[in-house]
Amino acid sequence: MLVLDGEFDSEIEHDLLGKIACGTHSLEYYWLDRWYNVFRFSQPTGELRNYYCNVNVPPTFNGAVLSYVDLDLDILVQPDFSYQLLDEEDFERNARLYAYDDELRANARRALEELVAMIDTRAFPFTDAS
Repeated sequence: MLVLDGEFDSEIEHDLLGKIACGTHSLEYYWLDRWYNVFRFSQPTGELRNYYCNVNVPPTFNGAVLSYVDLDLDILVQPDFSYQLLDEEDFERNARLYAYDDELRANARRALEELVAMIDTRAFPFTDAS
């Protein structure tokens, strides 16, 4: 697993996440054998802001560049661990447009199921709300 640790150096407005303050901390978890990644956002003061999960083709890493194909399916997780599935219409539209095969579609759906199970059981990286 790769973990990227970063901080927003300016305030931004995100269409789903709203205003993200300068100083917001981001921990990004990438597994090279899994069909998703997870971002854990913390407020500049340290408390959990939310998690954002992306379903994607397993990434590659050459020692300098991390690369993956985002499949548009996302999950937004609140600090109380309630969650919202996002962009299912985009996934279906792109699946038709780019002729995703049955295996890719099945892997993407399994990734969603795995993420939901991890959220529900508070499995890593959904282990604390602080």
